[in-house]
Amino acid sequence: MAKPKSLKIDFVSDVVCPWCAVGLKSLEQALGNLHGEVTADLHFHPFELNPQMVPEGENIVEHLAHKYGSTPEQLAKNQEAIRQRGAALGFTFNMDKRQNIYNTFDAHRLLHWAEQQGKQHALKLALLEAYFSEGENVSSHDVLARVAGKVGLDSAKARDVLASNQFAEEVREQERFYQEQGIHAVPSVIINDQYLIQGGQPPEAFEQILRQVAAEA
Repeated sequence: MAKPKSLKIDFVSDVVCPWCAVGLKSLEQALGNLHGEVTADLHFHPFELNPQMVPEGENIVEHLAHKYGSTPEQLAKNQEAIRQRGAALGFTFNMDKRQNIYNTFDAHRLLHWAEQQGKQHALKLALLEAYFSEGENVSSHDVLARVAGKVGLDSAKARDVLASNQFAEEVREQERFYQEQGIHAVPSVIINDQYLIQGGQPPEAFEQILRQVAAEA
């Protein structure tokens, strides 16, 4: 039996981006479908949808109306479409719990630390669930430390990271790097540093390109 091909996957995203949750669950499903054919060396990289967001956050309806001109009716329609996409992938969007959108810089610093601890993927998924399923404030250090503890990280050390300025420059450097590479929308998924998939694509789209890249590797 042929040895599975190892693929490097860089997942550029934000933890308050609904399509990033859809994209991640689609990617996970595609990788599950390709078990035995490919393995993934998966890394998550920071992208802030709202880098100037105030620490206390902003009402989601007001924010989207200001940013995109969305009406409450358009927002409700879009949210229902996202909820259905999530449900089909086993991810719960409780839109009624999500009142605000938050600053995510500290969440990205914590994710950078979590990668060093071998828990980045678990923390990423847990933060998406905390925000979209539970409506939690993912800029709160209390919330971030608690979620870190849930996935097996040391919550006291997580608090130390958050209370300091650790990994701030590393996160900003990664953000600059991907912006300079032309990444201005998320999720952006880069495979083997060559192939780019953007948006909340279905599992079939990920599966097709993963198989194609594996065949060429």
